[in-house]
Amino acid sequence: MLVLLSGCDGASEGPGGPARIVFSGSAVGREAELVRSQLGRFMAENPDVMVEVQATPDAADQRHQLYVQWLNARVGEPDVLQLDVIWTPEFAAAGWILPLDSLAPERGAFFPATLAANSWNGRLYALPWFVDVGMLYWRTDLLDGPPATLEELARMARARDPETTPYGFVWQGARYEGLVTVFLEHLGAFGGEIVDEEGRVAVARAPAVDALRFMTAAVAEGGWVPSAVLAWREEQTRFAFQNGQALFMRNWPYAYSLLADRSASEVAGRFAVAPLPVAGAVLTSAPNAAPTAALGGAQLAVNARSRHPDAARRVVEYLTRPDQMLERARVLGHYPSRPDLYDDPRLAEALPVPAAEARRVIERARPRPVIPVYTELSTILQIWLHRALTGQRDPAMALAEAAREIERLLERVRLAPTAVAGATP
Repeated sequence: MLVLLSGCDGASEGPGGPARIVFSGSAVGREAELVRSQLGRFMAENPDVMVEVQATPDAADQRHQLYVQWLNARVGEPDVLQLDVIWTPEFAAAGWILPLDSLAPERGAFFPATLAANSWNGRLYALPWFVDVGMLYWRTDLLDGPPATLEELARMARARDPETTPYGFVWQGARYEGLVTVFLEHLGAFGGEIVDEEGRVAVARAPAVDALRFMTAAVAEGGWVPSAVLAWREEQTRFAFQNGQALFMRNWPYAYSLLADRSASEVAGRFAVAPLPVAGAVLTSAPNAAPTAALGGAQLAVNARSRHPDAARRVVEYLTRPDQMLERARVLGHYPSRPDLYDDPRLAEALPVPAAEARRVIERARPRPVIPVYTELSTILQIWLHRALTGQRDPAMALAEAAREIERLLERVRLAPTAVAGATP
């Protein structure tokens, strides 16, 4: 499992030798090559540290399960862990990862949402490595511009020619985490929240009900959001848009390069991206309504049991420097978590999406609830959202049930509202 990067014989450091750090994260294909290359440069600049890469599954749920097993057993390796954006508060509350306050960036060095997602009880526990956000893909050959509001999106979708473009808007509606991110984006558009700033469950309030009613009606109308989306994940929506079947698509940035491939995509050169729209005055009067993008991406954290925490922190700091992020953008198309880089011409050359458009979307990013039991909360929401969307429950009733179950969950783990509210600085 361990791949030695230093060119040595793989033995552990002896007395007075370099500190041995194990890095655990993505270790497949081009990303593995890039990680090894960057860590090789780190070791050349830091001869007192030897870094090894420990491969883990690329599937998020499998990696999470493996991390939980290791960290719950209080092992000291791996020293540096690549985390999903929703794992940081869980690992921090469990005492599995160290605070990184010594690496706390200057205000504005990272997008605010990325720092909020990686903070727990006012302390920073991971540094954002790269970001992922929900985007609106739209057909430039069929429209003059993207919609600014959901009302405009619905009007454009209804006005399409169903003979040539069967679907108006496609998104991820299967019962999994992707459904929660789609709901979060509609929720923000209507000015709602899952958990409010005081840590109270807010998912059954009027803006949330309005958001879910809009989603449910769009599916029930029969056509402009096809009922098929209720079984779709990212790739099914991509194929529908890529084959020219949809006017709009909600998806992550990874889809852009695939859609631009003229050898496989019918919409290559005929699409663009934009922020997901806000609900306009016709749909909501909520003062907090705003275009919203669900935040995803990867973070780097340090094992609380690491034998060499200072050396591990240096690895995290190095990998999240601007030059390393620019290289990731050029090689892998990953979006940097530092806003200043979006003014760098090198990033404009590296990203498939125009840097200014990407920044507009990322600035609207919102983290999912920053709480240690988010996985359990998400499972509850997935069930009740899907029941509403499939017509098994009225949206208001479904969200009321979801709210009651989430409140019971927080009570069961003794996570008081003040603790939830204090999750972000």
